[in-house]
Amino acid sequence: MAQEIERKFLVTGEGWKALATSSALLRQGYLSSNSKATVRVRSKDDQKAALTLKGAARGISRAEFEYDIPIEDARELLAMAAPHVLEKRRHIVPFGGLIWEVDIFEGRHLGLMIAEVELEREDQPVALPDWVGAEVSLDERYFNASLARSETVPGVK
Repeated sequence: MAQEIERKFLVTGEGWKALATSSALLRQGYLSSNSKATVRVRSKDDQKAALTLKGAARGISRAEFEYDIPIEDARELLAMAAPHVLEKRRHIVPFGGLIWEVDIFEGRHLGLMIAEVELEREDQPVALPDWVGAEVSLDERYFNASLARSETVPGVK
């Protein structure tokens, strides 16, 4: 079974910018989301796309299955998911021997910045960069599926 193990933090500084190696505009639409599973469609720079199924979170782990789909299909699925769609620019940031993803949200989530790091195991040590603040890994308000359904942005004034 495919598994995602991920920690999330609010971004509090700009030190990541000098370390970023690339970025892409992501559009994510949530077709279904409940306590058992989430079905997401994502486009990347409107050129590539994937359909993702995620199981219920158990701590910082959950089952994850991702399948490439044609961009034309993704556009139609994103339209079906409206208004539960979010947009963000994802920056790839190597730090401490891991690959961090810094998401800068756009649209109605403007002002929200989250850094994520995927791990191989839950107890894997992580050197925290000085540009991250509070950990929000277990705070459902910061799950992308929750954000896509919300008009307000937690922690942003």
